[in-house]
Amino acid sequence: MSIPEVKLASSSDQRNMPVMALGTAADPFDESAMRAAILDAIRLGYRHFDTAAMYGSENVLGEAIIEALKLGVLGSRNELFITSKLWTSDAHAHLVGTALKKSLRNLQLDYLDLYLVHWPISSKPGRYDYPMPKEELQAMDFKAVWAAMEECQRLGLTKSIGVSNFSCKKLDIILSSATIPPSVNQVELNPVWQQKKLIEFCRRHSIIVTAFSPLGAKGANWGSNLVMDNEILKEVAKAHGKTVAQVALRWIIEQGTTLVVKSYKKERLKENMEIFDWTLSQEAIDKINQIPQQRFMLKEEFVSPDGPFKSIEELWDGEL
Repeated sequence: MSIPEVKLASSSDQRNMPVMALGTAADPFDESAMRAAILDAIRLGYRHFDTAAMYGSENVLGEAIIEALKLGVLGSRNELFITSKLWTSDAHAHLVGTALKKSLRNLQLDYLDLYLVHWPISSKPGRYDYPMPKEELQAMDFKAVWAAMEECQRLGLTKSIGVSNFSCKKLDIILSSATIPPSVNQVELNPVWQQKKLIEFCRRHSIIVTAFSPLGAKGANWGSNLVMDNEILKEVAKAHGKTVAQVALRWIIEQGTTLVVKSYKKERLKENMEIFDWTLSQEAIDKINQIPQQRFMLKEEFVSPDGPFKSIEELWDGEL
């Protein structure tokens, strides 16, 4: 089964983006397991892969792509859609292009399909620790950083540009000066954190919303079991003859949004693919809409009395 694609409004080559990506953020980091999972995913039909400078997975993804080409399970790099992200310490106008070129070297690629500003905050250049010392947090010069992102697209280093973890208010700041609007906003989104206001805002501005942690990041140090253990989702899954994971992923697709999944297990990768040939009933959608809402990833580490965001409310502009 092939994964559907969506058109990006501001792509330099009108390239479509597969609506489901395989993510490569992992803790603990298992290089061999990740490489094997990427190869399995390519064999199954995944064509969109999501990485970031901070994940430390760009090299592994690049090596897996080369291996897939050698094995013949992939015809050419052009069949893939590769997303990476600009880390906070590189989120300074004069460092954006250098950071993107470093990501390309790590990936052994000539261009990215999508480059995202990872967070709406900057930090002291040169440091890649996480969490970074709070005294090194800095306000991002949104206008200057976005202008540098636009230049990367004009130079052909990336086909599209976007953001991640941006609120409506912060997107408005970017849009007020952008000559190339963001194509994508990648955010935490799942049936327990539905982001209806943000989805509607992005829809009005032709920005594609991509959901990370679509199953609640169960097992992560910040995640929750609230999606996978949700009784409403279990009830809907039973009624449709599907798994809770498939119901959650299908619900995201039916919002007109896209998603990033993460698994090293081939059977889970295959199960994730089996969400495109059925739909949720209206009764199921109505039930899911009643699920109590809770953001899991608050990012207190970006909040400081002396930093640009002095509270969680300021970081998320009240979208809590």
